[in-house]
Amino acid sequence: MKILSCDPMLKPYRADLMLRQARLEEKLATLLPEGQTLSGFATGHLYFGFHKTEDGWYYREWAPGAEKMFLTGDFCGWDRYAYEMEKKENGVFELFLPGKDTLKTGTRVMAIVCRNGMAMERIPLYIHRVEQNPEDHSWCGVIWDEKPFCWTDKNFKPKKRLYIYECHIGMAQEEGKLGTYQEFTEKVLPRIHKLGYNTLQIMAIMEHPYYASFGYQVTNFFAASSWFGVPEDLKNLINTAHKMGIAVLLDVVHSHASKNTREGINQFDGTDYQFFHAGERGDHPAWNTKCFNYDKPEVIHFLLSNLKYWMEEYHFDGFRFDGVTSMLYHDHGLGKAFTGYDSYFSMNTDVEAVTYLQLANLMVREINKNAITIAEDTSALPGLAMPVSWGGVGFDYRLAMGEPDMWIRLLKETPDEYWDLNNIYYELAIRRPKEKVIGYCESHDQALVGDKTIMFRLCDKEMYWGMEKGSQNMVIDRGMALHKMLRLVTMSLGSEGYLTFMGNEFGHPEWIDFPREGNGWSYHYCRRQWSLADNPNLRYEYLNDFEKAMVALGKRQRVFTGRDRQLIVENNQKWMAYQKGAGIYIFNFHPTESYTGTFVPMPEAGSYRVVMSTDDFCFGGFGRVYHETYETVEKDGRPGLLLYLPSRTAIVLEKV
Repeated sequence: MKILSCDPMLKPYRADLMLRQARLEEKLATLLPEGQTLSGFATGHLYFGFHKTEDGWYYREWAPGAEKMFLTGDFCGWDRYAYEMEKKENGVFELFLPGKDTLKTGTRVMAIVCRNGMAMERIPLYIHRVEQNPEDHSWCGVIWDEKPFCWTDKNFKPKKRLYIYECHIGMAQEEGKLGTYQEFTEKVLPRIHKLGYNTLQIMAIMEHPYYASFGYQVTNFFAASSWFGVPEDLKNLINTAHKMGIAVLLDVVHSHASKNTREGINQFDGTDYQFFHAGERGDHPAWNTKCFNYDKPEVIHFLLSNLKYWMEEYHFDGFRFDGVTSMLYHDHGLGKAFTGYDSYFSMNTDVEAVTYLQLANLMVREINKNAITIAEDTSALPGLAMPVSWGGVGFDYRLAMGEPDMWIRLLKETPDEYWDLNNIYYELAIRRPKEKVIGYCESHDQALVGDKTIMFRLCDKEMYWGMEKGSQNMVIDRGMALHKMLRLVTMSLGSEGYLTFMGNEFGHPEWIDFPREGNGWSYHYCRRQWSLADNPNLRYEYLNDFEKAMVALGKRQRVFTGRDRQLIVENNQKWMAYQKGAGIYIFNFHPTESYTGTFVPMPEAGSYRVVMSTDDFCFGGFGRVYHETYETVEKDGRPGLLLYLPSRTAIVLEKV
């Protein structure tokens, strides 16, 4: 197993890893008849749900606990028992409605599930459209007989080095309202393209009645959220992104599901174990949601079909899997410190979830060999971002979730003059062998209500009156300097891919708070103030321009290729230097001390030129670094440059 040669510390756990692979092989043998592929297996959406034929409509459901099922809707005056479904084998119910026009786009439908003398309303499991009734706020399934979309992205391939722009469609507008897919396509996509980001990661697409859940309490897994518009508009968004060379990832939630019954999949057939574990194990103790039974073939069929649906119907280029830590461990990783390898190979590991994630990654590659998968995992499970064939779980990347935690902890607890650069370098540079990470300073998680964006944490109330370009404000100067330095060191040292959350690139102030009763249903904190970055009189423009230049530099220097090479860390003087890709990165984090004629080691002798400084005038700095070429000198048998290192400044050089 290649995983053992990549990480020799795993050798004591060889038997566990072999057992992991044996479970996978056993599950594949159980699910797939000889010659069938995982993609061929994951066809639930092509059979279940509503399907139009030349003669009428078929409607099918898998509801093994139901005794009877009926279909009702506005097409039959909501007569609950007008259309009884035929119960077939293996818990499948089927109904044929003659006439192609019996159902049409906009027809409202509900399933009636009967069990133990109760008749329960349920939204169909595979419905493609769900809408809320503005009168009583109830949710209902809606037939969406859309015409084939005219895709123009046949030859599109995602870039191999990812610069990810994480976004939420609803809050991507400045007005106090819900944003739409169409508005995002017209107004925000061009911004992302201009910044140089090549990958879009979209949150909250799968339908969720509770808007403030950020899309993480999914009820309808095959329905694109109606909060933001119609399916065709989402398809147009993705198609337009592909025209711009931008890949699109879905933030997929297979780690848990909403407890809702009428509009969710919970207790669809009247039992608590149709999709989830029965009893206490089926309830997530922290999120008040339901936990899937990943060992059940029908559940695997449902979830894999869900991934295939989003890839084929909407042309998503891959997935960011949410809540992977919660999936991997029976205690969901709550309050657990993963201090040694024993933590990953114990009775606490949910081996069924591990197998499901391996299956998911294998199937995604079957459908699109260029697809991207990213795991949100705080535990750093060994092999999570290694190919299944090596003994891994199969993700391309894991999110480097320790990086934002480190920055927020430092900003909260430690003045920057006391930062430990050895620790910072270690936290950013150390990875599991052969596993790629997506680095970031902050995502949506770091700015939720009760917290703050990094820029707002650095400057706080001073941002309300100190961001004018002509003003002088030491708090703002410090915040601007560190905001740029943190991003540059994280992008260049801490990742094989980089992520930001929309608006944070220009230092968006304050926090994120969705409309709710506690804030008077206000959208004030659930929007992006793009006008701040567009105002030529405000310093936000400097931060936005720096982000654009940083991304372009990272691409040109191929900063995500290869390992870092540490050149020096002067912890007492608070400066350090390293090589990554074609760049030499030098950071002086000292708040007041600038160093003149400082010898900085270089990887080899020759000429080096300055290609960027966070202190450049165009980025709101003081212009203390000249963009010139330097020749190496030798000291103690080692080549280096004699440089001026201004305080709170990062400098990037290239060998001429």
